[in-house]
Amino acid sequence: MNPQDVLPFPPTPSASIAGRTMQESVYGQRAAPSRLPDDAPNILIVLIDDAGPGLPDTFGGEVRTDTLSRVIDEGVGFNRFHTTAMCSPTRASLLSGRNHHRIGNGQIAELANDWDGYAGEIPRSSALGAEVLKDYGYSTAAFGKWHNTPAIETGATGPFHNWPSNIGFEYFYGFLAGEASQYEPHLVRNTTSVLPPKTAAEGYHLSEDLADDAIGWLRDHKALAPDKPFFLYWASGAMHGPHHIMKEWADKYSGRFDGGWDEYRERVFARAKAKNWIPESAELTERDARMPAWDDIPEDEREFQTRLMEIAAGFGEHADVQAGRVIDEIEALGYGDNTLIMYIWGDNGSSGEGQNGTISELLAQNGIPSTVQMHIQAMNEMGGLDALGTAKADNMYHAGWAWAGSTPYKGMKLLASHLGGTRNPLAVRWPARITPDSTPRSQFVHCTDVVPTLYDLIGITPPREVRGVHQDPIDGSSFAAALTDPEAEETHVTQYFEILGSRAIYHDGWMASAFGPRAPWVPGLPEGIADWSPDQDAWELYHLDEDWTQAHDLADEHPDKLAQLKELFAIEAAKNSVYPVGGGLWVPIYHPEFRISTPYRSWSFTGDLRRMPEFIAPALGNRANRVTIDASLPENAEGVLYALGGAGGGLTCYLDDGYLCYEYNTFIVHRTKIRSAERLPVGRAEIVVETGYVEARPAGPLRIDISLDGRQIATGTVPVSVPLLFTANDCLDIGVCLGGSVSLDYFDRAPFAFTGEIHAVDVIYTS
Repeated sequence: MNPQDVLPFPPTPSASIAGRTMQESVYGQRAAPSRLPDDAPNILIVLIDDAGPGLPDTFGGEVRTDTLSRVIDEGVGFNRFHTTAMCSPTRASLLSGRNHHRIGNGQIAELANDWDGYAGEIPRSSALGAEVLKDYGYSTAAFGKWHNTPAIETGATGPFHNWPSNIGFEYFYGFLAGEASQYEPHLVRNTTSVLPPKTAAEGYHLSEDLADDAIGWLRDHKALAPDKPFFLYWASGAMHGPHHIMKEWADKYSGRFDGGWDEYRERVFARAKAKNWIPESAELTERDARMPAWDDIPEDEREFQTRLMEIAAGFGEHADVQAGRVIDEIEALGYGDNTLIMYIWGDNGSSGEGQNGTISELLAQNGIPSTVQMHIQAMNEMGGLDALGTAKADNMYHAGWAWAGSTPYKGMKLLASHLGGTRNPLAVRWPARITPDSTPRSQFVHCTDVVPTLYDLIGITPPREVRGVHQDPIDGSSFAAALTDPEAEETHVTQYFEILGSRAIYHDGWMASAFGPRAPWVPGLPEGIADWSPDQDAWELYHLDEDWTQAHDLADEHPDKLAQLKELFAIEAAKNSVYPVGGGLWVPIYHPEFRISTPYRSWSFTGDLRRMPEFIAPALGNRANRVTIDASLPENAEGVLYALGGAGGGLTCYLDDGYLCYEYNTFIVHRTKIRSAERLPVGRAEIVVETGYVEARPAGPLRIDISLDGRQIATGTVPVSVPLLFTANDCLDIGVCLGGSVSLDYFDRAPFAFTGEIHAVDVIYTS
């Protein structure tokens, strides 16, 4: 095999010699040379979302993960594998082998800004591993959550140059955003928006669909290209919020968590040691004073909080089962022995974004205060505890469960400073090359190491140039030796971490950490965060070789070592475009007006507009605007005129038995309903919905005025508006509601198509 410095490979020349006539010509059949060794492995990467090491029963947790256990029992496990503490950054680094700021992914794609480290677009100078593998002869496919395409580019017309099917993956099926309803997701296949193959009422669930589609792709590959190895990236949307799972899966865990998160951590910690997953010397870290103890939770709220965890556990087990179905198919097709499986449990630690426990998880991300009792009351209005986990809710567990899910560490998702946000289990199986070994690999490994490890195992030299673009150096290093030797030398000696101002630097067994401006489990924003500077942060120092969990801060004992590591962080930050530190906070904290949105101020839609992502749709819920609908109404007209958002939050205008209705769903905890006093007459009509602020401030009240042919027919006030977004992945639809049902009044009739005809819908911002 000859490594190639420049990709793609040149075209295969003809094997024939052309003469003046065919009789004078010599014919031969061109054949492209093999670029891969004969035993090149198939590759499957499984990536679970927002899941910490304290959850799987594989490592002592209480979420059943038979597939993860199977992979590690038939291979090896790494107990010091590290991620970045956030979704998009980890995925970008995992797929490219480069540090996340170097490739513009210092935060999630939706919070991109103009600084290089936070621009939200993977540069062509950092080609994905999939792109290189494809050029060498691999078939490549990705399924599930992507979250590495700029949010402004996710509409039906693209542009598509940053979509997975144009940057290395020949096939993609999943969702582009950071999360999705498991029952009514906005899906794309390659570059086409598609609807789920069936409804939630018919038994649809996204994790199952992703497994089904991957299985179908594998069968097609076997039939059409059996001589080519494959690279399959299966990235479930679970366990990211919303936590959606069928009741029977959640019921498996009934009563399991009644003792609360403090007790859960004690049990998991003891079992993790008994399983030899963490060393006997490891210490269980204490709960942060800003996080409530389970004993602090009122008795009348505990059933709600434990049910949220039961649902999360069922959700996690269900995702693991679907990953197992993909592996089963690989084996059934005869690929099992020579397929390298890397199963990564979590792109970061467990997520505390549910904060105090919620029925609509984007409520907290919009900074709207609420009480647990408000959530319980809204849930009871939807049918009680059984509404949780269904398409009616966007529930997510209390941050205390996220802390427990990251046992034995201090942190969770969004904390790059502490291992609970960045240390995730990795299991690797490759029967042809790896002898099962129960000894955990404790070399420091980072998600940037996956691509160079694959190159090393296959025999690929990282290309200097790809499609005319000079390539950035790969930041990761190969851990191939550790796959077969538990005592292999550690190759990744230095690694910085930074997410939203939380940061750390690892070097040769030591870690220096700065917590950052906010604790992700504390609702709202800390006082004075707008004036925060990284210079204000106190740094901690840990000797990880002797202190597995960051239990002992040695900053006062070793000031010289701390100073050395802080200087090293400054060097790494400069090399990787981390500055300004905390740059990911620029949009959500300092300038929400700069959030990604369409540049347009007016739109003209036809009546069949479908699946326009909220990020690029008109901001009907937080901008003064006028919607004008030209429609022909039948007698007792019914159906949706337009809907923006989903079940967890959104707004909708629809007709019900001839009456015009408007609903503003403020994350389920408050619904503003407006209804005309009389039925609308049959015939051509102009319906105008006018939205304006009563008070011009974020989350300020809105006045809604609705008119028919110039005559006001309904009015009302929305007391609390949504300052950022209703959803992360739902859309604007006209004439139908194809996503989550914004209004429960038509939940049982969804998608509730309009029975008349919509000729045009015009939208304009009025201020």
